[in-house]
Amino acid sequence: MDLISMLKKILITIICLFSTMFALADELQIKEDAPKTYVVVKGDTLWDISAMFLNEPWLWPKLWRLNPDIKNPHLIYPGDELRLVYDENGEPMLVKGKPALKWSPEKRKKLKDQNPITILPLEHLAPYLNYSTVLSKADLDESPHILGGDEKYKSNIDGALLYVKGEVEIGQNYAIYHQGDEIRDPESNEFLGYQAILVGTALGLRTGNDETQQPSTLSLQKAKREIRAGDVIIPVNEDQLLPSFYSMKAALDKDIQARMISSHNLAREFGKFEVVLLNKGVSADIAMGDIYSINRQSPTVIETKNGPVYEEDASSWYRLTRDSESDKNVEMPIEKIGHLLVFKVQEKTSFAIVLSTVKSVKIEDLVTAP
Repeated sequence: MDLISMLKKILITIICLFSTMFALADELQIKEDAPKTYVVVKGDTLWDISAMFLNEPWLWPKLWRLNPDIKNPHLIYPGDELRLVYDENGEPMLVKGKPALKWSPEKRKKLKDQNPITILPLEHLAPYLNYSTVLSKADLDESPHILGGDEKYKSNIDGALLYVKGEVEIGQNYAIYHQGDEIRDPESNEFLGYQAILVGTALGLRTGNDETQQPSTLSLQKAKREIRAGDVIIPVNEDQLLPSFYSMKAALDKDIQARMISSHNLAREFGKFEVVLLNKGVSADIAMGDIYSINRQSPTVIETKNGPVYEEDASSWYRLTRDSESDKNVEMPIEKIGHLLVFKVQEKTSFAIVLSTVKSVKIEDLVTAP
């Protein structure tokens, strides 16, 4: 066999292998304990329902695909029965089944008056989409900032006038932030920015002129905390339409290991739908809609002559005097405990929401490609 023929065969083999890999990557894997039918209840999301059937819930559009009974999965209501069936090619799909009980016209009309289920509780995400941010040094140096108000009050009331150094746009909504503590990468200690403490929201009334030392004017819409001189203002899209759903995609092709810096409630242990700040952003190729796994390192075990013992349970004296030749650390596995979705990305940080978890999430848990 000549060299060219051999290379052709190798190339064909590689192409076939990659084609198989891509096909497998797109194949829906139904859970072994997936129900045959499910009746939608109030509070369900498409993610919750898909997670009952799929090992990879972010592939939910494929489960609801080209379904004549579910033309729009965003219009599924509490009380609707869903059935898991397979098409002529053996591919799974969800269809609407007939309710087990007969609904009277009045009951059915009442049921349909309820809101359809959504992919995620976007009404809970709205404040974070608009106001969650990390302040950079440039934000603090270049953004307009509060000078004072029309009354010499420490606690301004809604409707008060605030004067600002810097130009504002008339009719624009603004968030007012107080500079919080430094945010540092928990691994490298790199400076990532400052905590942005939301103290109020305001509307642009008059634009000023820096050259003539004329301040701009804001109308305070909502005061959440004491507004101080020096607080910065940043424009926000208060009335923006939220997306009907995020284009979810598993970050399978991204070699990313991120850490959670903090949770919205400042708790070190939390559950589903908690918002967290990650130590990676645009510069690390993190994108809005990325889905990552939440992983936990199992505790280290030391094999001693007296039997296995958790490293953290071993005494300080033992750890100092242990025989490194006879006592060995056992490399315990990392286990997946949940998923999170990135919904807002900045240069060095990003915000994500915990979508699912089999146990409470800890702030020190790892975030990686699923």
